[in-house]
Amino acid sequence: MKTITIAKGDGIGPEIMEATLQILKASGVQLKFEEIEVGKEAYLAGFTSGISPAAWKCIRKNKVLLKAPITTPQGKGYKSLNVTLRKTLGLYANIRPCKSLHPYVETKHPIMDLVIVRENEEDLYAGIEHQQTNDVVQCLKLISVPGCEKIIRYAFEYAKANNRKKVTCFTKDNIMKQTDGLFHQMFTEIAKEYPSLKSEHWIVDIGAAKVAETPEDFDVIVMPNLYGDIISDIAAQITGSVGLAGSSNIGENCAMFEAIHGSAPDIAGQNMANPTGLLQGAILMLKHIGEGKAAEQIHNAWSKTIEEGKHTADIYKAGTSKEKLGTKEFAEAIIENLGKVPAFLPIVNYSKNTSFDVPKASQVAPKKKELVGIDVFTDADVNPNKMAELLKKAENQLKLVMITNRGVKVWPQGFEETFCTQHWRCRFMKDNEAVVNREEIIELLRQLNNHTIDVIKTENLYTFEGKRGFSLGQGQ
Repeated sequence: MKTITIAKGDGIGPEIMEATLQILKASGVQLKFEEIEVGKEAYLAGFTSGISPAAWKCIRKNKVLLKAPITTPQGKGYKSLNVTLRKTLGLYANIRPCKSLHPYVETKHPIMDLVIVRENEEDLYAGIEHQQTNDVVQCLKLISVPGCEKIIRYAFEYAKANNRKKVTCFTKDNIMKQTDGLFHQMFTEIAKEYPSLKSEHWIVDIGAAKVAETPEDFDVIVMPNLYGDIISDIAAQITGSVGLAGSSNIGENCAMFEAIHGSAPDIAGQNMANPTGLLQGAILMLKHIGEGKAAEQIHNAWSKTIEEGKHTADIYKAGTSKEKLGTKEFAEAIIENLGKVPAFLPIVNYSKNTSFDVPKASQVAPKKKELVGIDVFTDADVNPNKMAELLKKAENQLKLVMITNRGVKVWPQGFEETFCTQHWRCRFMKDNEAVVNREEIIELLRQLNNHTIDVIKTENLYTFEGKRGFSLGQGQ
């Protein structure tokens, strides 16, 4: 008998978890449950990560976590437990199916059926932020070759195993040519290994517009973390309600299943919440652990209940819905329909094995890496020409070649119309991007310090196999 770790969470979490567990137990699936406490109470108990060592131990032992929504207290520097769980456990693939329930749940997109595969560990969700001047803060966007490879390969393997026809990639590599450019490049290379599947790439802004307007054009969409978070909520909402969507978070060793919505404290304890999102997460969990028959039975019973017009308040609509049910009553209606199948909505069949080996990253071949310069970030309340005058006093073999402000070139030949903050990126290189030794950089920094330049950060500039590994300034 498989043991599952459960976390009832905060807000509406305990109510929808209780409803979900009642349905699971009524289905007859042989599972044991071990409960842990995470979220708000754990934070307030002094566990700054929102989870205790004992809870970590339970999750790692059972390998599978079914988690209700949690609340991260505002302020005091608390980090998101959702992000912590995903990254600490290596749950790199976030899978969010979004399918319309027309005509029983109102939607403008009756034939929508897409799956979003979201990278779960890196991108801006690394959460590495710093305040560098009085008026500028930064957040580092980290994209890696292994991270790209694993999630993109997962998307293609998922599509193949689930009889999908097309995989689409969303990035913003027309602007972020290094980070999103790497994701797009890896997608193009990996797509060649799956000739039976169509592949395409969209810039994320127009891609998001197309998801909102014609979601039926998409099948499986893979994208970096931030875009995946935003667009999966958009996609879930336009199916009829974000409260209908569940998700799986898959890693090489552990997995976590959840609703995609938040803890909704405003309706907590009122028997109003729709448990569907968490139930859909539980169905994905059952498929993951090889209990396809139970997943099939519960999904069909849920579809039958939706068809009967027995709806919770979030999707209830007079004239379409027949009965407005609370959380408990909706769960009871699903239990009554166990063993039945819908008449119009698709009858699911999970007896076919759609599992596949979770992709692992390949070994990255080393490249020749050469140091060719340095970007020095400074804090100074001056104009660009004055900034250049100060910096040139520290030149040695390394020469000042460019100053940018918020990414825009402001020296040499900057425009007076360009608005500047106190945060400057100052690029030092040799002629023709010649190789630099570290002693020259150390000496440059020493001279900058001697001239009381406030250096707040540095970034070494490298080439890899002779190819530039850094961006030009905007306007350079």
